[in-house]
Amino acid sequence: MEYKIFINNPWQENTVVLYDGTGEAVVIDCGCFTREEGKRLQEFLTEKGLKPVALLNTHLHPDHVFGNRFMLDAYGLAAQASQEDEFLLEHAVEYAAMLGLRGTTPPPALGGYLKDGDTVRFGDSSLEVIAVPGHSPGGLCYYNADAGLLVSGDVLFAGSVGRSDLPGGDGKALIAGIRSRLLSLPDEVRVISGHGPMTAIGEEKIHNPFL
Repeated sequence: MEYKIFINNPWQENTVVLYDGTGEAVVIDCGCFTREEGKRLQEFLTEKGLKPVALLNTHLHPDHVFGNRFMLDAYGLAAQASQEDEFLLEHAVEYAAMLGLRGTTPPPALGGYLKDGDTVRFGDSSLEVIAVPGHSPGGLCYYNADAGLLVSGDVLFAGSVGRSDLPGGDGKALIAGIRSRLLSLPDEVRVISGHGPMTAIGEEKIHNPFL
């Protein structure tokens, strides 16, 4: 399984494309805010001959769902995420404005719900859904054991963890979830976070001051 990361929108959010030799792909946290960002993603998919078959969200804060409308219009894909985060979509425009970003449009409704233990399949690959609430009530991570790859959203960062002072946040639950669900993964597992550089589980065990 291969991956491509695009850095999108004013909050420098990581949009992730996962794909394999079959040509099928999933897009995780499509944060495309401008037409140029959407075009860049579309050109990559076309150049690689990829067919996106699923749109996934780790959580539903505005910077991670800006591109959900684009994916629905361009590929007919409605996002899948946790039902626990669905309330955030209703306030996405207001929330983005509070954080200084105006001119946003309401994101489309979810097309399906995911929960802990679910499996998302595409091509010859699959992703295990791991629920880690705390940054948001419905925070989800996506893990592929064969590739040793985890998409953590805003749960775990290189040297940090997600903030928990946003609506529905819970700092104790976040730390407990990271320790029990993520740090139990093999040390060599690479982590694609929702913002910033990649890291590895082993690195965070040793160097993350929050853990």
